[in-house]
Amino acid sequence: MPIHSFRPLTPSGRFTSLNMEAGLSKERPQRALTERKYKTGGRNVYGRVTSRHRGGGHKQLYRIIDFHRAILDMPAKVQALEYDPNRTANLALIAYSSGVKTYILAPKGLKVGDTIFASNKATTNDFNVGNNFPLAIIPPSTLVHSVELVPGRGAKIARSAGTSLELVAVEPGQVTLKMPSGELRQLHPNCRATIGEVGNGDHNQQSLGKAGRKRWLGVRPTVRGVAMNPVDHPNGGGQGKSKGGGGRQHLVSPWGQLAKGYVTRKRTKLSTSQILVHHNGRKPRNKK
Repeated sequence: MPIHSFRPLTPSGRFTSLNMEAGLSKERPQRALTERKYKTGGRNVYGRVTSRHRGGGHKQLYRIIDFHRAILDMPAKVQALEYDPNRTANLALIAYSSGVKTYILAPKGLKVGDTIFASNKATTNDFNVGNNFPLAIIPPSTLVHSVELVPGRGAKIARSAGTSLELVAVEPGQVTLKMPSGELRQLHPNCRATIGEVGNGDHNQQSLGKAGRKRWLGVRPTVRGVAMNPVDHPNGGGQGKSKGGGGRQHLVSPWGQLAKGYVTRKRTKLSTSQILVHHNGRKPRNKK
């Protein structure tokens, strides 16, 4: 099991369960495939906080990942599986026969020494974990990840640990995918996808055990609105839980936007036309 519990020798160790994936390389990342990562502390160019609860954390290098898989019909060998501090998924370092090395998201079941490739054509035996093809030639009911929203723009969907999409139907001019939320979405058949599901699926089972480990990840403390004063938050105030404040009213953000049940997606968003069924089972208004 990747989830490892510790002996309760310290107060934090009593509640700590970390995801310790076996087989990850302990070598430093490829220098040519990394770049400096700048931290903003949640502030924009004017120095104003636009994303709260961010700051501090360990220094990180960003790993440059090949989300396009543009090198076609050339086998690549998996050299190592590596940890990535910037995402929940692990990475696979692959080396093409030409000598080019790249990082890709490590799918579940991919091992060191395996050979993968990307192509625009395939046979029945080519749909193995890690191979990359256009959606038009992938058989229905196949689980895929790292899917493009627009052909040629790189993978945008299903990139976090343990996620995958199900290819429901392949039709002329469009394909239908089932999202993890249950949403049905149509995409262009030339959008590329990788076979299999993203590995490291036990990532969400871990317990950090102490507040300090959360700070190492760059996450600052969060104070509940009901614990504040009325001057600081709309949900604040009241002697205990009262009708006027203290949690008996609708929960909102510090600026008054509803926090539960309020639809924040814009109806005029262009990609709405690609949705057949929403995650709640309802069809878009323009669909009949």
